[in-house]
Amino acid sequence: MQQFFSRVFVAGAALLFFSSMLGNAADRNGFAVPPPSADAVLAKGTGQQTLVLAGGCFWGIQAVFQHVKGVTSATSGYSGGASATAEYELVSTGETGHAESVRITYDPSQITYGKLLQIFFSVAHDPTQLNRQGPDEGSQYRSAIFYNDDEQKRIAEAYIDQLNQAKVFSRQIVTQVVQLKEFYQAEAYHQDYATRHPDNLYIVYNDAPKVAHLRQQFPDLYKN
Repeated sequence: MQQFFSRVFVAGAALLFFSSMLGNAADRNGFAVPPPSADAVLAKGTGQQTLVLAGGCFWGIQAVFQHVKGVTSATSGYSGGASATAEYELVSTGETGHAESVRITYDPSQITYGKLLQIFFSVAHDPTQLNRQGPDEGSQYRSAIFYNDDEQKRIAEAYIDQLNQAKVFSRQIVTQVVQLKEFYQAEAYHQDYATRHPDNLYIVYNDAPKVAHLRQQFPDLYKN
C-alpha cells in the first residue's frame, strides 16, 4: 500500500512541478502512428476476443481502452509472474516478473486486433521507454504485448518491425511480445481508478491526456 500512496501523492506533486517545463509522457506521445500492414479482418459475426497489454501504470491503459468502440471491458491486473506474487505490494517491488497489465475484451466484428495495437502505440504509452513510463520506473512498468495465439504474435511482431523500419519513433521500440501464461485481476481499488478519481493529480497530468489524445486522433473510435 505504501507504493500506492507514493504514486498518488508524491508522483502527483512532482508532475505538478515539472509539467510546465517538461510536459508529460502522454503529451509527448500523443500522435497516431500508421496502421499495421498486417492485421486480422473484421469478423462477420459478433463475438468476443481478448488481448493483454502492459505499458506503465495500468490506470492509464485501462482508461484509454474503456473509451474505445468495440471494447466491451478493460480490466487492470498482473501478467508475467506467478499467482503467489500477483498482488500490488509485491508487484511494486519489481522483483516478481509481473507487469501491470490490462486485459481488453473486444468484439472482433467492430474492431480488429491490429487497430487496438495502433491505439496502444499511438496514445496509450511510449513504447520506446525501457522499464518505465513517465514518473513510474521498474520492470513492472515495462511495455509488453502478451499474445494468446500465433496470429496475435504474428501481427504484433510484424507491426513492431513495420514501425521500427519506418522510423516512426526517434528510438527503437522496446515492447516485448511474449506468450500470455495467465492474467491475474488486480485489487478492486485499482479498477476504474481514472474514472473514479478524475481530479487526482497523477490522473490529471499523466493519464487524462491519453484519453484526450484518443479522442483527437481516433474520433471515429472514441466513445464516452
